[in-house]
Amino acid sequence: MALEADYIIVGSGINGLVAASLLAKRGRKVVLLERNDRIGGCIRTEAITEPGFVHDVMATTFVLFTTSPAYGVLKDDLAARGLEFCDAAHPTGVLMPDGRHATLSRERAANVRALDALSPGDGAAFDADMNRFAGNAGFVFSLLGSALWSRATMKTVGRELLRRGPRGLARFFGEAMVDARAHLETTYNSETTRALFAPWVLHCGLGPESTFSGEMVRVIGFALEAAGAPVVKGGAETILTAFRRLIEDHGGVIRTGADVEEIVRNARGEAEGVRLAGGEVLRAGSGVVVSAAPGQLYGRLLPGESLPPEMKDSARRYRHGKGNMQIHYALSRPPRWSSPELGQVALLHVTPGLDGVSRAANEAERGMLPAEPTICVGQPAMLDPSRAPDGASILWLQLPEAPRFIKGDAAGIIPAPADGAWTPELREAYADRIEAILAGHIEGFRESVLKRVSYSPADLERLNVNLVGGDPYGGACGVDQFFLWRPFKGSVNHRTHVPKLYHIGASTHPGPGLGAGSGFALAQTLR
Repeated sequence: MALEADYIIVGSGINGLVAASLLAKRGRKVVLLERNDRIGGCIRTEAITEPGFVHDVMATTFVLFTTSPAYGVLKDDLAARGLEFCDAAHPTGVLMPDGRHATLSRERAANVRALDALSPGDGAAFDADMNRFAGNAGFVFSLLGSALWSRATMKTVGRELLRRGPRGLARFFGEAMVDARAHLETTYNSETTRALFAPWVLHCGLGPESTFSGEMVRVIGFALEAAGAPVVKGGAETILTAFRRLIEDHGGVIRTGADVEEIVRNARGEAEGVRLAGGEVLRAGSGVVVSAAPGQLYGRLLPGESLPPEMKDSARRYRHGKGNMQIHYALSRPPRWSSPELGQVALLHVTPGLDGVSRAANEAERGMLPAEPTICVGQPAMLDPSRAPDGASILWLQLPEAPRFIKGDAAGIIPAPADGAWTPELREAYADRIEAILAGHIEGFRESVLKRVSYSPADLERLNVNLVGGDPYGGACGVDQFFLWRPFKGSVNHRTHVPKLYHIGASTHPGPGLGAGSGFALAQTLR
């Protein structure tokens, strides 16, 4: 069996792309394998509605990437290969059923004034909260972006222990465990201010009552104010083209339509390559890196009989979170929101507020179609006019509270299928509910719709097998399945029980998102 590469990387999502790029730049021979007909994982751009309209079918906002260590290292390389970002002055906002609304800008003084106008003192509370987080940001981002079981992390924690003292460090971790409801209700007086931040915990795979969700409110608020909510100019496909050029320019090989069916091990039990569907075997001299959900790695690529009992049990117990649904619109004109300034917001949440987010998240977790879901409305054409013909527009909708298996409808209107599975008819009936909510806030909305295309959780899983049940976060993100315990309680960084086999992706530390944290962290340790 001929040596094909130093490293074989299975899966071409953002983590696989970053790992391949960094290793290739270091002179290592890399082969990147993707089972689909295109690279990108959850980064996918298509003309799914009408000619001339460009839609990011899944991920669209890259703030976690532009603020990541990976981008800091690869920024110039990617820019030289065509990558540009577009941003807006107002990265996020909220619109409530009665018309109350708020927006967050990228200027602290403007945010303080706007929040104080909602309730005196809220602006000062936001300023104090962000300043407090800024003092902790280096420590927080180090924990979120580094291999936790490492000498470097031990040194980082040790420095914080010396700086804060034992009780000060215990206080920091205790405050970080607070849930978003407790944080928002004890920090802000205005329901609108709370509603502005509450939906963002959903984008972390959490709910308002989840442990650690309060800290993620701070992380997201800090990142949005500092770096906005950028989209890729011309569509997210452009970042994939830049990565492909970068990897291939440094001798890497990318193969699509390459479905890996087994990890090949040598007599010493080490991973030494992969077997593709059809029988072709590729050999890697230094290791195999898999970016996939645990069910794919431990249930498909590694034969079950080869798993130690503890590993088999851990894989069986791994939990996936809520599903996700996407709706895309081609519009004949930009949306005419009830409040014009909302048309300048990159990502707008339409929600009843903190209680509404909590209720809808709970309904979805119980297998119910939410009666009044949180609707995340992206307006990419406002940031990047190339996404639509002149005078026209698009909307990118994400519904982060969608049941993976349907037990009923919280509104008591849509019949639940006997087998709990999503069907095209059910998907469109639920999309009609979303459209009715939007039509109540956007003047002449239905008349402006040229075409609507929806993706249920089941549709998203068909596009990417790692989105189990439509879960875009690689697994439930509760604190018991995060940090040191992601994916499993016995996990150590990105190593597996098989020597020279490494696991990255949303299911591993530091979790989901486009920050490429696991791909970056692993690539830093490989030689």
